[in-house]
Amino acid sequence: MKLIFLGTGAAVPSKNRNHIGIAFKFEGEVFLFDCGENIQRQMLFTEISPMKINKIFITHLHGDHILGIPGLLQSMGFFGREKEIKIFGPEGIKDVVEKSLNLGVSCVDFPIKVYEIYAKEPVTIYKEENYEIIAYPTKHSVPSYAYIFKEVKKPRLDIEKAKKLGVKIGPDLKKLKNGEAVKNIYGEIVKPEDVLLPPKKGFCLAYSGDTLPLEDFGKYLKELGCDVLIHEATFDDSAKDTAKENMHSTIGDAVNIAKLADVKALILTHISARYDKEEYFNLYKMNVKQYNENFKIIISEDLKPYDVKRDLLG
Repeated sequence: MKLIFLGTGAAVPSKNRNHIGIAFKFEGEVFLFDCGENIQRQMLFTEISPMKINKIFITHLHGDHILGIPGLLQSMGFFGREKEIKIFGPEGIKDVVEKSLNLGVSCVDFPIKVYEIYAKEPVTIYKEENYEIIAYPTKHSVPSYAYIFKEVKKPRLDIEKAKKLGVKIGPDLKKLKNGEAVKNIYGEIVKPEDVLLPPKKGFCLAYSGDTLPLEDFGKYLKELGCDVLIHEATFDDSAKDTAKENMHSTIGDAVNIAKLADVKALILTHISARYDKEEYFNLYKMNVKQYNENFKIIISEDLKPYDVKRDLLG
């Protein structure tokens, strides 16, 4: 599992920070969270290929989160993509995608499925055998959602118990693990619950998108067992009034949500262009250092990759 920050800036891009975009690699899939302007060029400096992206999750429809969509889709078409891509976002995302495809002359022939989210409560918007994606309504100036990736682990097989119950070694063990009952060597039925142990906890990642701090969000993440939280921290704590006025979060806000969530790592992103100036960024870093928590606090950087197990959970 890897996280690659393609862009970490806020509304206005700067020399050091591109508009927002986060790639997540998991078991051969690539997910993209938000797609700001210039994201496809940022990928050229990383191991992420646009052709490998399977799903895009848009938190809200402000330009710094969506203006990379037209170029990304058209480049995929130019390079002959055939595989379907799924795009999720709040109400209006279908219109954004349709307009993207009608900009200029495009050659997008691959299937695109767009899913609009209307939920007022947390809801699973996509599910596979090994993971699910949950959308959590946040509080911004337009409809906005946080996204939570939750790995789903299968129950573990107690092989010694299965042997004692006379289960034949081989395909029957796999059937039991997949939830099917089998006959043992004595002709008796052995049910999955007879030999299965509870599954190990899967990895859980949350990305806040743009939002005022929501304590209920942190509490919800704790219930899920969230490991890593990527939270916007557009401003340092001295600009709390500005953050509130613009419906954003400060460093302290993000730290508080991470504490409530009981995560192992907090990554701060969506950082205002004002911090491109060295003296202001030093202030931002000093503000972060004031927090001595039992989890890692990381200031995101453009093009920075993280091996989840080694860099964030280790």
